[in-house]
This record gives sequence, structure tokens and C-alpha cells, in this order.
Amino acid sequence: MNQKLFTRNFTFLILGQVSSLIGNYTLKFALSMYVLEQTGSASIFAGLLALSLLPTILLSPFGGILADRADRRNIMVALDTLSGLSVIIAAFILPLGQEIIVIGALLVVLSILGAFESPTVQACVPQMLSGDNIIKGNAVVNQVASIASLITPFLGSIFYTAFGIQPVFYAAAACFFITALLECFIRLTYNNPGYKMKISTVIMGDLSESMRFLRREQPNILKLLLLAALVSLFVAGTAVVGFPYLVRTVLGLSAEHYGMAESAMGIASVLGSLLVAVLSAKLHPRYMSIAFVAVGFCLIPCGIAFLLPAGAFARYIILLLLFCACQLGCSFFSTYAISVIQERTPEHLMGKVMSYVFTLSMCAQPIGQIVYGALFDQFSDSVYWVLIPSGIIVCVIGMASSKFFAKLET
Repeated sequence: MNQKLFTRNFTFLILGQVSSLIGNYTLKFALSMYVLEQTGSASIFAGLLALSLLPTILLSPFGGILADRADRRNIMVALDTLSGLSVIIAAFILPLGQEIIVIGALLVVLSILGAFESPTVQACVPQMLSGDNIIKGNAVVNQVASIASLITPFLGSIFYTAFGIQPVFYAAAACFFITALLECFIRLTYNNPGYKMKISTVIMGDLSESMRFLRREQPNILKLLLLAALVSLFVAGTAVVGFPYLVRTVLGLSAEHYGMAESAMGIASVLGSLLVAVLSAKLHPRYMSIAFVAVGFCLIPCGIAFLLPAGAFARYIILLLLFCACQLGCSFFSTYAISVIQERTPEHLMGKVMSYVFTLSMCAQPIGQIVYGALFDQFSDSVYWVLIPSGIIVCVIGMASSKFFAKLET
């Protein structure tokens, strides 16, 4: 008998993710517009993004340990409650001055909390589901994130343009509190170990066990994560830093144009994860190499667009279409890769291994964001020198990794 996908627990998890991601993404979209308008610098914007990622990179392994040692439901409830309180506090402090410092501090706090929540949410999926439903469940989680990224630029641009930054803070805090309430209805089995050890002993033992698993039992998982981190260096720099900078600063278009573009990219991301869900029984790891090449190939025409005698809106349309295709490829890769990793990981190591997924996949992002922030500032009048080489490098990485992905099938 096939297990149904939307069980009680999984339904409440997804509803909570919808509320949390809408609040989180809407807030971050509005903050990105606020920072760019206040500073006009890609470097400052990239620096804030990189700063906010560091706690996630450093603390995610400890988040994985917590996810495997404590009640996962209670962890999620506590973290979303703290996220809501942090946003409320920042909303009250922001009018007092030093806005950029307040925003940076808030992003760091949310990053710290996210470092513990992300591995927990990912570890919950295989605990709630089994078989092919794990792939479908991860696809749904990815689709929820994609739909949130589709809705939130529209909401963020409307709220920010009409009312300013302050109402966005209050709306985001409300979303976090709603998420915590929904998570209270989740029921997960938690086996208390019944004995106590020193925290240092637990941490060292768990980290050693999980690293031994990745290096000796499943070295291909570690190689997959390192490869994804390498490509992330280029993709995060061009998409997260470059795209808003190109639309708002280089092309001089409005926040509404950027909001519509982000929504379109959200649709592309939904399609990427939906493709994984629909083709779950027919997918093979070698398709991840194709996704890499496709992402790199999309970046090359983005640079060529700035060599053509085209207007700002024509270049905007080209960027929109190609970055959407890029987003589809990234969504396809991440959804399927996480499912492959979960299928090869035992339950008692799930939280720790998923924390390494987030840590290694993001460790290159701050470097990429800082480097690309400086590059786009330096080549603001000739951005093709940034986009075209980046696309070529990602294509080469994708083609060179084809044999590795083929070996994953054995």
C-alpha cells in the first residue's frame, strides 16, 4: 500500500514553511531594495549578504547535531518564535538611526537561527515520508520555496513602495509567529537517549561520526557537495548580487521591474522542482551534469546582451528569460541532489549530513558575493567581462563532472 504524500505532519510542515518563507523572503527583498537605494553600491550590498551567510556556514553542523539529538518539532517552534521577536526588535530600533548596521545585525541573527532550522526541516522530510515520497516531498518543499520567491517580490515591492520599510518588518514578524503556531500541531517520534554526556563529548563524537560516514562510507556525497559549492561561487555571485545590481543600477529600472523579474524566476524555480517530482521514477544522477552545463550556457548570452546595441528594456527582457532558465536548472539540481543524499543517509545521521549539505553548499557564497560585488562595481560599464567568463567556467565544470555523475548511478 502506497503511503500518501500529504500526511498530517507533512501538511503542517508545508503550511509552516509557506508562512515562514513568505515572511522571510518579503523582508529580505525589501531590505535589498532599501540598501541599494541608500548606498547605490553592489559592494556594500554584497558585503551584507556575505556577512549574513557566515553564521549559517559556521553553525550549520551544530544545527545538524541538535536536529539529531533533540525534538525536531520543538526546535522549529522555538526558532521561528525567536525569528519573529528579532524582527520586531529590529523594527523598533531602525528609526533610531544607523539603519545599515541594524539591517546587518538582523540578517546575522536570522542567519544564526536559520543555521539551526534548515537542517532540522530537511531532516524531518525523510522522518515523515518514505520511498519515492521522499523525492516528491523534497520537490514540494522546493516548490514552496519557489512559490514564496514568486509571490514575495510582488508583495515586497508593493509594501515597500507604498508604505516604506517599517510595515514589512511587522508583516514578516507575524508570518514567523504563525509558522511557530502551525508547527505546534506536528507530532514526531522523539527517542530521548536517557543518558547524559558532556556537550563537548557529544559534539566531537557526532562530528567525527558524520565526517567518517562522508569520507569513508559515502565519499561521493562529499564530492557532490564540494562540486556544488564550486559552482555556487559563480551562480550566487551572478544571480544574487549581479541580477538586482544589473536591473536597478546598470539598467536604471524600477523596483517593480526587479520584483516582476524575481516573481518570474520563482515560476521557473517551481517548474524545476516540479520537473523532479513528475520524473522522479525516471531520473538518473547524470542529469545533474546537464543542469550544470545549462546554467553556465545561460550566463553567456546575458553578457552578450550588453555588447549589442539594445535599449535598457530589451536587455532587461534578455536577462529575465535567461536568468529564469538558470533558476530552473538550479532548482532541478538542488531538489534532486538533496533526494539522492537523503536516500543514502541513515536516519540517525540525517540532521548532521543535511547540515553539511547547507554548510558546504553555502561556504563559497560569501566569497562569490564579495568578489562579484567588487567585479560588478569595477566593470559597471562593461559587465559582459563578468558574465561571459563566468558562464564559460560553469559550462566547463559541468562537462568535466559528467563522468563523476555517471558513477553515482552505480
